[in-house]
Amino acid sequence: MKVLLDTHALLWAVLSPASLSRQAAAMIANEANVVLVSAASAWEIATKVRIGKLAGAEALEKNFLDVMDDAGYTLLSIDAADALRAGRLPGEHRDPFDRMIAAQALAGDLPVVSNDPQLDVFSVRRIW
Repeated sequence: MKVLLDTHALLWAVLSPASLSRQAAAMIANEANVVLVSAASAWEIATKVRIGKLAGAEALEKNFLDVMDDAGYTLLSIDAADALRAGRLPGEHRDPFDRMIAAQALAGDLPVVSNDPQLDVFSVRRIW
């Protein structure tokens, strides 16, 4: 099964695994699953580290590609179709990172590992 990690789930998986629910941790740890990480998460982490809103994630941001590779996660690029889909999603949810993750999840029919109920506005299947 393929699953897409929301940014907070990625941060918890790497920096604070005990913060994950049992179901989320099991999904991520299951080697039969393909764990996808959106380029939007890299963008969000780098942005928040730069502006000082993500203390403790500096090393992750600096070594992001190596950490993803070491964890066995598969990076999911953003293309123009994803950008258009994200911009066209209905609703007032304004977070561009959440909108992109939702757009990619919907396009790929992917469940998102997330505890963020705001993703529900996009009819994204969440696992938590």
